[in-house]
Amino acid sequence: MEYEPIITLAERLAHDAEAVCRHYLSNGDRAGRYWQVGDARNTPGRSTYVRLHSTAKGPAGKWTDAATGEHGDLLDIIRECWGLHDFKDVADEARRFLSMPAAERPEPATARRAPAPQGSPEAARRLIAISKPIAGKIAQTYLRKRGITDLRDTDSLHFHPRCYYRPMDTAPTETWPAMVASVTDVMGKITGAHRTWLDRAGRGKAPIDTPRRAMGDLLGNAVRFGASTDVMAAGEGIETVLSLRQALPRMPTLAGLSAAHLAAIAFPESLRRLYIVRDNDPAGEAARDTLAERANAAGIEAIVLTPELEDYNEDLLILGLPALRARVRQQMSPQDVTRFLVS
Repeated sequence: MEYEPIITLAERLAHDAEAVCRHYLSNGDRAGRYWQVGDARNTPGRSTYVRLHSTAKGPAGKWTDAATGEHGDLLDIIRECWGLHDFKDVADEARRFLSMPAAERPEPATARRAPAPQGSPEAARRLIAISKPIAGKIAQTYLRKRGITDLRDTDSLHFHPRCYYRPMDTAPTETWPAMVASVTDVMGKITGAHRTWLDRAGRGKAPIDTPRRAMGDLLGNAVRFGASTDVMAAGEGIETVLSLRQALPRMPTLAGLSAAHLAAIAFPESLRRLYIVRDNDPAGEAARDTLAERANAAGIEAIVLTPELEDYNEDLLILGLPALRARVRQQMSPQDVTRFLVS
């Protein structure tokens, strides 16, 4: 039996070079027969040229950075843009792009949407749309360093290899890897995003002044893990509630992202019992009291879960999962121990 010749990934990408550029080099624009952008990592600018059609000078998809002398093909663009190291990851991403229906690919440059207002819900949705799952990425390494290894029902977490960071002063904009979390309302609509910028090895947060920032419409909304049921847990920080989920992976959980926003979360209609995951500080106490009062007024039973140390991530890292699990068991309703606690 004869098989047709295998078309290489680079050749297939080159056949649709402009679509590849629109997708991975979205900060650039078409200029005649070329796509111009700052560099292969999608930095704004004009020094890198990607050939969109084959000519006597060379094949489509070839690019050169006039500022650095770097050059390559569209597989190199994917590798640099997403910060990938293994060729298997580059090839998998190329295949994912090539398998996308044309209708789902980005709009042509001539029909490109206007930039979303900085910090708006639309800007948050666009950031999430171009981010990737965290599996195998620096964001997963970061969470493991925080003792968080069970990541079931964490589809709200994403990874961007070069997320813009704008310092508060007049310093130039920087790019760092970031864990990007979807902020949603009770119906699941994305209203915002939370970014945790990371160092380039995933050992911790990036060495910048404010490594955590949120954008979009946050009031009443949250980062959610698991589908809402009659029982739910709510806390402030992402790492805090993910630490609790190491013992309660089946319990729906949300992160309000701050004490003030935790106190103002909207309640799903199905909710009958709310576990308030407090932090051991004055702001955590105030959020606990306000949220418990609101829950009781809505006919929802409120039960407070209090860590031994400052928060549940400290408990997990310093005291260990068995100690965290034992403390949570003591504070939970007995029927929920059977339903949610994993030994």
